[in-house]
Amino acid sequence: MISDLSDGTLERLLHAAEDGVRDRRKAEVRQLELLLAWADLHSGDPQAEPGAVPVRFGGPRLISLGGDGTPEVADLALVEMAIARHEHVLSTRGALADAFDLRHRLPQTWAGVREGHCEAWVVRRVARMSRTLDRHQIRIVDEAVAAALDQAPSRILAIAEAKVIEADPVAHQARIDKNQAQKGVWYPKPRPGSQVDHTDNADNTAGVGTVFARLDEADALAHQEAVEDLAAALAEHADVPEGAEPLSMDHWRAEAFAMLADPAAVLAFLNGINDTSEVEEVAQQPSRHPRNPTAELIVHISLTDTGALGPLARVEGLGPRLLTQVSDLLGRHTTITVQPVIDLHTGRSVNGYEHPTDVKHRTQLRTVGDVFPHATGLFNRNGRPPDHDHTIAYDKHGPPGQTGDHNDTPLTRHHHRAKTHVPGYTVMQLGPDRWIWGTPHGLYRLVTGGGTRPITQAEYQVHAHQAVTLACDLAA
Repeated sequence: MISDLSDGTLERLLHAAEDGVRDRRKAEVRQLELLLAWADLHSGDPQAEPGAVPVRFGGPRLISLGGDGTPEVADLALVEMAIARHEHVLSTRGALADAFDLRHRLPQTWAGVREGHCEAWVVRRVARMSRTLDRHQIRIVDEAVAAALDQAPSRILAIAEAKVIEADPVAHQARIDKNQAQKGVWYPKPRPGSQVDHTDNADNTAGVGTVFARLDEADALAHQEAVEDLAAALAEHADVPEGAEPLSMDHWRAEAFAMLADPAAVLAFLNGINDTSEVEEVAQQPSRHPRNPTAELIVHISLTDTGALGPLARVEGLGPRLLTQVSDLLGRHTTITVQPVIDLHTGRSVNGYEHPTDVKHRTQLRTVGDVFPHATGLFNRNGRPPDHDHTIAYDKHGPPGQTGDHNDTPLTRHHHRAKTHVPGYTVMQLGPDRWIWGTPHGLYRLVTGGGTRPITQAEYQVHAHQAVTLACDLAA
């Protein structure tokens, strides 16, 4: 521990920050363990005690807080613990329910959290997400989440969401049916005073209105496509005064959304721009058009042990969906083109500098997101394409085959700039989906499809030797 931070070197400050993460995680786990120990001491039925006040007169009783397979606890015993935790008793109950689920229903995940692989709040949320599953269904959630604890919180929660759906697709279909019955569109009226309220600009309603909608997912996607296409056309044909900044796409999406209230105006506008020579030139190239919408769905599917399709698929940009939902999404298009299945086990290399499109596509599907240590950026059709950086710098005088799956590090622009312009960052590639990183001041990380894991300098040296050997083999 550094007693005076002003005396700390760069290296000591970095390591102190990393130690702080480890200490915080231990402290959060310790709080859950204290709750469990307290609950264990109050697991007996208070009504069995001599002279117990009956429940009907307000006496203590056993209650169930966690999911199927968790023990009961005396309800009034948690009041004093809530005082010690400086919180309301309902917050203490919620924390204990999560702790019960982790210890009794998610034991592999609990073990990983106790070892410091993940923040406690993330797995507590997983416990709440999976509480309706029974003790048998939750096993696949536990296994998948435990294997993903080194990943970013958003990815852990996405995996948990998929596994909860997979564990009980019948219950998920019931959720879908319930939501389908609660669709609607709402136009809230402004509150008195909101036109001059400056405390929060988002709540100021002067000159603007707000619309909320709950639609069928396929309808929402179709509406989004129509708004995006119309907004792009409006922006393209807008008169921008010389020297003025063009309006944002948020503005044009709002204009397009409003314009859809008058279909005749939309058709008149589209017919008008289609009559111009400019659009005739553009029309010779592939385009997205409101009257002929196109959409690309990248669907990840898996097979069961019997070789049949599982009940669940993952759709890029949307997340886990039942196969019936995928069918509904595809059913909105009269023309469907099925692209060849992409085998992520294959690799390819070329002699030029630029990574070929098929190599970029495979890399992005393998890695899902930015491979910088602890990065959270995901690559999908709605996000900015990553920079495909050569892990080993390209040498125009070097051997052939330098560009390919074996030498491709996908990064968001900010992380690419840090790697390129901050001296001291090192990265080596151990395969199509494994990288080792070193930072300018001595931190080392292993990044894989399973997330980011801290490694020691000695481990880094071992991995670096493997990376050099692999690079030599590929060059040969």
